[in-house]
Amino acid sequence: MPNQLALVTGASMGIGYNLAKVFAENGFDLILCANDDRLAKATSDFRALGVLVTEVSADLATYDGVEQLWQKVEQNGRPIDAVALNAGVGIGGLFYETELEKEMNIIRLNVESTVHLAKHVVRQMVGRGQGKILITASIASEMVAPREAVYAASKAFDLSFAKSLRVELEDTGVTVTALQPGPVDTNFFHRGEMDDTDVGTEGKKDSEPYDVAKQGFEALMKGEKHVYAASLKTKIEGAMANLTPDFVKAKMHDNMAKPLSEK
Repeated sequence: MPNQLALVTGASMGIGYNLAKVFAENGFDLILCANDDRLAKATSDFRALGVLVTEVSADLATYDGVEQLWQKVEQNGRPIDAVALNAGVGIGGLFYETELEKEMNIIRLNVESTVHLAKHVVRQMVGRGQGKILITASIASEMVAPREAVYAASKAFDLSFAKSLRVELEDTGVTVTALQPGPVDTNFFHRGEMDDTDVGTEGKKDSEPYDVAKQGFEALMKGEKHVYAASLKTKIEGAMANLTPDFVKAKMHDNMAKPLSEK
C-alpha cells in the first residue's frame, strides 16, 4: 500500500515544520509549501525520514500563489488524504500605530488563503468521500486581544470557518479539526515585532511546537472538533474562555502584549 499524502502550508518553520515532521513520522508522504529559504532544509529533513516530499515555494498571501500551489498538487497526480492549513502571520502593536499593509497581509494570508485553498481541498476530498482537514486557529481566536486586534480577528474567522465547515461536511467522510495553540516557542513573536513583550519572551515558552503539532495530528486523526494545544495552561485558558468576561480577557492580553519598556 502506498503512503498516504499530506499537504502542509507554512511548513518551513515553527508549528508547520513540526506538523510536517509528525506526518512524516507516521508514514505520510508530503507536499510542503512555504515562502522562505528554509523550505529546502525542511524538505531534506523529512526525506531523511524515508517519505516522499514535494516542495512548493509560493506566496499564499496572493491569489496566484494559492493557484500555483494547487497546480503543483494536481500535477503530483495523487489525492490529498490530509491537509494542514497552517500558514499564518501576526503583528503586535496598537492598531492606530501599526502599518496597514502588514495587517492587510495578515488578512490575505490567515483568512483569504485559508478559504481559497480549502475550496480546492474540500471539493477534491468530498469527491472522493474521505479526507481530513486541520485548520490552525489560536487560543487568541476566543480572546479579546488588544495589541493583536487584526491577528486575533483573523484567527476568530479561522475558528468559525473550521467549525461551520465541519458541520457542512458531517455526512461526506471529510472531517475538519481546529488547532488552537497558545503561545508557542517559535519565531512567530519575533516576526510579529513582539520580542519586547511578556508573551514574546517568557510566555512563549509555555509550549514547544512539536508538542502542539503532535496534539494537533492526534486530534486530526481522531476526527475531533478542535484541540487546545499544548500546555496545561493553554487548555485551562481555552476551557475558561467562554466563562471569562471580555474586559478581563482584554486586560490579561493587553498586559501580555504590552512592550516591557512601557510597564
